[in-house]
Amino acid sequence: MSDVPVLLVLDLLGTFAFALNGALTAVRVARVDLVGVVTLGIITGVGGGIVRDVLLGALPPASFRDGRYLAAAAAGGVLAFLFGRGLQRFQRPIDVLDAAGLGLFAVTGAGKALALGAGPAQAVILGVVTAVGGGTMRDVLVRRVPVVLTSELYAIPALVGATLAVLAAAGGVDEVLGAPAALGAALACFAVRMVGLHYGLDAPRPPGAWDAGARADDPDR
Repeated sequence: MSDVPVLLVLDLLGTFAFALNGALTAVRVARVDLVGVVTLGIITGVGGGIVRDVLLGALPPASFRDGRYLAAAAAGGVLAFLFGRGLQRFQRPIDVLDAAGLGLFAVTGAGKALALGAGPAQAVILGVVTAVGGGTMRDVLVRRVPVVLTSELYAIPALVGATLAVLAAAGGVDEVLGAPAALGAALACFAVRMVGLHYGLDAPRPPGAWDAGARADDPDR
């Protein structure tokens, strides 16, 4: 899965969308200043990729070797700080960009893991980590249970995209189709995420009083 220009542009767009959405979430749930908003946006945008690269021993992480990733993430954080209240009206387009970023990060994360010698199962896990790691780090920093563990169909779409990417590579499809195969896997992740958003679907939850406890602990509820 080579860094062809189209995938690079989409990857940067996904980084921006992740950072923007992450910073907007930080504004809603935590009392943070300019530094806090931008920092949390950057962490959301590039945190998952940093964790992946550290686990793979690919140092320094890609976001430190290519300043465009940090610039895209910082831009998302600054935009959220300056226009946060007005941007809330455009939450659906932002969610669409975020879903696109989720798929692209899951696929590129799995692809990089395979390229650096990880096995198929490890590559799938690292693809998911790339996609959801930044948001998880943001939630921990603002002192709430990570959303990916409590609500929203988020980790499952990432798992679908990463798995399809690894299967395409194992079957030789990726070598034949290249970018189209990667985009197809990312599109599958995107589609599952958008279905979840449209219908308000969550991953299965345990029975009993779990929901009541979650509502009490979640600042968004």
